[in-house]
Amino acid sequence: MKRKVTKAIFPVAGLGTRFLPATKSVPKEIMTLVDRPLIQYAIDEARAAGIEDFIFVTSRGKSALEDYFDHSPELESALRKSGKTELLETLKATNMDSGAIAYIRQHKALGLGHAVSCARKLIGDEPFAVILPDDLIASEKPCLQQMIEAYQDTGGAMVAAMEVTPEQTSSYGVLDVLSEDGSVVKVKGMVEKPAAGTAPSNLAVIGRYILTPRIMQNFKNIERGAGGEIQLTDAIAYELTAGRDIFGYKFEGERFDCGSKAGFLQATVSFALKRPELRDEMAGFLKNLDLDKALAG
Repeated sequence: MKRKVTKAIFPVAGLGTRFLPATKSVPKEIMTLVDRPLIQYAIDEARAAGIEDFIFVTSRGKSALEDYFDHSPELESALRKSGKTELLETLKATNMDSGAIAYIRQHKALGLGHAVSCARKLIGDEPFAVILPDDLIASEKPCLQQMIEAYQDTGGAMVAAMEVTPEQTSSYGVLDVLSEDGSVVKVKGMVEKPAAGTAPSNLAVIGRYILTPRIMQNFKNIERGAGGEIQLTDAIAYELTAGRDIFGYKFEGERFDCGSKAGFLQATVSFALKRPELRDEMAGFLKNLDLDKALAG
């Protein structure tokens, strides 16, 4: 019987430089997609998958992120007095109970692997998930929930995977596939950002992981990669040297790269069109948009 996955790490220490000047004072994870900050989508996905303990790896200047999940008695009182019960319930859904959320500082920007390793004492000997909020996935069943259900059958380490074009493989960690069984692929190797034309497949790793506590020990056995950073991909791949399994999971859903401006805007439009109160107005605007005029500035 596999141990239940109830802990998740959210690496949110990045400076968000691609969104400057907005991120000079606002953490990227708080930037709103329609009317919810990006981090709320990640939290909602984790909750739907049964996550109970939320571990944020942060850095200086992220206090607004912590404040977002705190209770706001004054605002709740104002909404209650004005009879805005629907808004009040929406607000309450952003609150996190005391003890459910923990914050750890990453003092140096040494890569995703280092960020995950900062949470090792809170993980202990339990399996855990890692969610990168920049990777927003729209799906009927949340991506992490799909993965946890598959993990109950496979065990081992599991990464979310999606097909990309050959030209895109150099921007991702890429799986070297041993075998496939429906949505689950067994992995014989992982390559971080392979040079053009050298990728072992077109299956790219994106920001959802289910990992065993052994991964935390693996960080001691790997060397730093490019730029002196500690790569999470390398720590996962080290499992293969010990004869342990790694699986990729080809999730159902549409992924948006909200770490880029174009991806963030694409997600905003897509999610707005799914909202009944916004759909008609947004669809009408897009239908009537004069692209030639817009592109001309």
